[in-house]
Parts: sequence; structure tokens; C-alpha cells
Amino acid sequence: MSQFFSIHPENPQPRLIKQAVDIVRKGGIIVYPTDSCYALGCSLDNKDALDRIRRIRQLDDKHHFTLACRDLSQLGNYARVDNATYRLLKATTPGNYTFILMATKEVPRRVSHPKKLTIGLRVPDHPVALALLEELGEPLLSSSLLLPDEEYPLTDAWEIRDRLEHEVELVVEGGYCGTDPTTVVDLSGEDGAVILREGKGSLAPFGL
Repeated sequence: MSQFFSIHPENPQPRLIKQAVDIVRKGGIIVYPTDSCYALGCSLDNKDALDRIRRIRQLDDKHHFTLACRDLSQLGNYARVDNATYRLLKATTPGNYTFILMATKEVPRRVSHPKKLTIGLRVPDHPVALALLEELGEPLLSSSLLLPDEEYPLTDAWEIRDRLEHEVELVVEGGYCGTDPTTVVDLSGEDGAVILREGKGSLAPFGL
């Protein structure tokens, strides 16, 4: 049965943040709040947890997982970022965007797209998510909590625990997150920003 932490959405309790990160480091999957919706998260190096998230969401190996990063500096360790891309990222992070970029060697091959070698990355604008990432010291491998039989992501942490209590180690309740996913922007090609999914993030920074 999964544990359940209620963490203040604006002033996260350090003790609970540390306990949540310990669960990640020990190989667990957590559900945590972001600025768009609740997400599943695990350690980047944990193949077993990655496979479990694939089973929970019924995803194939072509699905883009997301590295949730604490800031733009950390993001730059896992993706190739040129000057123009850096300026765009600086203007839009933290925020409701997931960016598709070419992965660096720091990203395990099993996590990046099998053919394109790209990876999704984002810096969430949510105090609980950022506190978890700061304590962890590395990105969380993440996926939106959209279950196979649902049209929208789950929003109620108690319902999430009821549905996933035997699938994850921890549910972090951090208030209502909404159901709008991030806007997904592909910056991996030579044609500039390509919008793959219009979500919560405004298109204005991309001139659209």
C-alpha cells in the first residue's frame, strides 16, 4: 500500500520533502503535483521503476518521457542547447512547457526516443515539485498521470491513492493542479519551434 503525504502547496515541509526523496532514491515511484497536473516520477537510473510506469500508463517505447529539472542549468546537462534555444528556454522556464531536445550522453538510452535520441525536459513552476528536485539533486523521470481508461489526468490525490495504492510507493498531495497538460514544443530540429501539443503554456513566446 502506498504512503500518502499532504505537503503544503506554497510552503513545503522540509521533513516530508526529505522523506519523499528518500523513497525515490530507494527505487520508489511517487505521484507529485506540478504546475499543470499530477505526475508520476522516479529516479532517472531506475530501469525497474521506468518499466512500472510504462505498465501503469500502458506506454510503448516511443513515448517521450520527461526529465523534470530544478532549473535551466540542470536541464543543460541533459540536453543539447545552443544560444538561441537557451534564450527561448530562459524566457519560458519555469513554466507550463515540455521541450523536446536532443539528449546528451547523460541520458540513458532506454529513456530517450529510440530513433531520434530526443528527450522531453521541463522546469515545473510549482513549489512542491521544485522542492523535491532541489532535495534530490538530479532530474525526476516523469510522466503525466493520465491513466489508459481516462480522458483527463486525475486531479484528486485521495482518488489517485485509491487507484494506484498497489502501483506506487507514495502519493504527494499538494492541492489542485488542474487537468491541462503542458504545451509540448519540439526544439530538436532545424525549423525552429514546432508545437506538438497545445496545452497550458501560452504560444506567445514562440510568436504563434
